[in-house]
Amino acid sequence: MKNNHPMIQAKNLIFSYPAENSENQDNLNLILKNISLEIQKGSFTAILGHNGSGKSTLAKHMNAILIPDEGKMLVDGLDTCQEENLFAIRQKAGMVFQNPDNQIVATIVEEDVAFAPENLGVPPEEIRKRVDNALKSVKMYEYRNHAPTQLSGGQKQRVAIAGVIAMQPDCIILDEPTAMLDPQGRQEVMETILKLNQKYHITIILITHYMEEAALAERVVVIDNGEIILDDTPKKVFSQVDRMKKIGLAVPQVTELAWELNKAGYAISTEIMTEQECLTALEKLL
Repeated sequence: MKNNHPMIQAKNLIFSYPAENSENQDNLNLILKNISLEIQKGSFTAILGHNGSGKSTLAKHMNAILIPDEGKMLVDGLDTCQEENLFAIRQKAGMVFQNPDNQIVATIVEEDVAFAPENLGVPPEEIRKRVDNALKSVKMYEYRNHAPTQLSGGQKQRVAIAGVIAMQPDCIILDEPTAMLDPQGRQEVMETILKLNQKYHITIILITHYMEEAALAERVVVIDNGEIILDDTPKKVFSQVDRMKKIGLAVPQVTELAWELNKAGYAISTEIMTEQECLTALEKLL
């Protein structure tokens, strides 16, 4: 029987860190305030927010690195608060972090990708298959015998993603995976993420501060000050330029251009997100 839980389900989730420099243990720094969110299987969701908004803290609840103070986080129906679920949760939801150097553990690329499945007790011949498939899916197979130190930032991040794919998770949470990469590396990683979602139907949750990356998702969730303030398609979220600017977030440049033209009295849609859409609209205007 196939279970029909959402992949990720937060129910009235509250989380706080103890306040720094405080003698009093009861002084808490409230990071997430009553967050409720459902993310369906096979979807691609981007989570946006400026630094300190709580977006990374929320991501860390999605594979039980952090546990809620109150409320629930369910991963494919499994409660992260129940310790006996942790192993299953971490197999279902893999995590990719900002700095690939902190995730790569071995001195040879293919050994690094084999590390997690080995720890899970996967049989050797199955590991071989998984490692090859994972490296092929991120276009790093020909580098399998290289040392990670010889790779570019984008290549290292793709190896880190391959390491998560080899665990065969249903969901991959990427916490600002392109923040330390050059534009070429960012593009490589984004192409990989789209392929994993579209070709392999892996649920993708991308935490980012790049609007152009978020625009590629099906859904954008905006967090500000520990609360969800917008949750819609990229078009609907980014067309609210005033609101995004108020909370200190940008929108894709072409969206801002359309918004400025619209404000100046030109009849142009404010839901423009790509350069091509912008070009088409401008041609009509001219």
